[in-house]
Amino acid sequence: MVMNNQTVISLFFLLGLPIPPEHQHLFYALFLAMYLTTVLGNLIIIILILLDSHLHTPMYLFLSNLSFSDLCFSSVTMPKFLQNMQSQDTSITYAGCLIQMYFFNLFGGLEIFLLVVMAYDRYVAICLPLYYTRIMSPKLCVCLVLMSWIFNVLYSMLHTLLLARLSFCEDNMIHHFFCDISALLKLACSDIYINELMIFILGGLLVVIPFLLIVVSYVQIVFSILKVSSTRVIHKVFSTCGSHLSVVSLFYGTIIGLYLCPSSNNFTVNEASISIMYTVVTPMLNPFIYSLRNRDIKEALIKVLIKKISL
Repeated sequence: MVMNNQTVISLFFLLGLPIPPEHQHLFYALFLAMYLTTVLGNLIIIILILLDSHLHTPMYLFLSNLSFSDLCFSSVTMPKFLQNMQSQDTSITYAGCLIQMYFFNLFGGLEIFLLVVMAYDRYVAICLPLYYTRIMSPKLCVCLVLMSWIFNVLYSMLHTLLLARLSFCEDNMIHHFFCDISALLKLACSDIYINELMIFILGGLLVVIPFLLIVVSYVQIVFSILKVSSTRVIHKVFSTCGSHLSVVSLFYGTIIGLYLCPSSNNFTVNEASISIMYTVVTPMLNPFIYSLRNRDIKEALIKVLIKKISL
């Protein structure tokens, strides 16, 4: 398409990961297995919470939404990536790229908000146990989840609309395996100042403020349990919070690594590794972290298996 004597790009090509051709089949099998594990693991968590009435509590409401977010977050990028690994055609349309970027930002941001909400839930349960039922009412829980969805829908829409106003010309090779916003901005041939400013301000707020809220929640929890002399109670508290802390550490560890990783025009091995960590590995590990460390989930799974066997 021609516009103002410039050829405007309407089709992009995803260059994928820097994998040697002789290892393509091996990595394809590995990533396919990881994606299927992610889908199966998160679906099991969601189904168990829906089926077992004992899991119809605020904590598991948030966990089911986190599992759904992980499932969708991985599904935004992995099917296209796997298809590209097996196909000679790695193209993606301009509209398809914007859609992929929109949902990537949506579910990535949603995960951050849900981790904050889950931290608040643990804070109330441990520091204010007598008021837990009153504070974490069904109405408040639904409102927290809805607010997380609404904010991230608007946040993702803002970045998508800002990107849609840019022109892309000459270079249409995306040095990534999905339509990452930073990779797309490097290809733009129009002013990207507003885009970068919004990423810096809103992106920083979306990452930093939730992280500080999680830290504050756990500082309060630590101070609360230090007042308790019972070793059994302390062990129970750490056992309850251990799963959430593991997920937070894994998620924010990759984000910190991404920001510390120097930016370049080429997609480096370090950037590829970090991208795989937060798009594939983290959503895959979350169900295992919660199921292996969570007695309620394991009991619910055993009940379902026993019912299936008895039938």
